[in-house]
Amino acid sequence: MIDTMVAMTTERFEELVAAAIDSLPESLGRAMENVSVSVDPFAPAGRLFGLYEGVPLTRRGISYSAVLPDRITIFMRSICASCRSDEEVTAAVRKTVVHEIAHHFGIDDARLAELGWA
Repeated sequence: MIDTMVAMTTERFEELVAAAIDSLPESLGRAMENVSVSVDPFAPAGRLFGLYEGVPLTRRGISYSAVLPDRITIFMRSICASCRSDEEVTAAVRKTVVHEIAHHFGIDDARLAELGWA
């Protein structure tokens, strides 16, 4: 982690997350089921940029029903603390959003690393 942190409002950061989601192919957006994406602006900066919690689409069976939505949380302070510019924040947000959505589709960390999204 670097000594300075990019200053950004929560609203602007949320716009970057929304833009990253909107940049995905439309077919992926339509395929996402029962998942919510949120920004955590308060968690202390750490190594974790994002977190997927839920049951990936590839593991849902006929008994999957009446469950709370999967959650994807993007950690604002961690990302802003690791970047030196707004452009780096934008790139880190996009990479993190893609990474966490990939988990929703059942893609694991090893495969994401192979693809350059880890």
